Amino acid sequence: MNKTEMIAKVAKEANLTKDQASKAVNAVFDSMADALAKGDKVQLIGFGTFSVKHCAEKVARIPSTGESKVVPATDRPKFTAGRALKDAVAKSGK
Repeated sequence: MNKTEMIAKVAKEANLTKDQASKAVNAVFDSMADALAKGDKVQLIGFGTFSVKHCAEKVARIPSTGESKVVPATDRPKFTAGRALKDAVAKSGK
């Protein structure tokens, strides 16, 4: 499912226009991104938790040339699935 398909499904399920659903979906994603950018966790009970993981600076080797390169420290988004989501995926059998 892509974002357009999600918006169409939200519009249908919530009896909204596609424009209203688009604004709602975008507001949710923007709110989540803002919270993560501040370093906060976003917990959606039954679905999962979005958090920020700090990755320290490291030295990596470029396989084609064999030279080493320093990869700078960075913060990355992380998702941990909740129990209900794990169970729903396991029951689908796919």
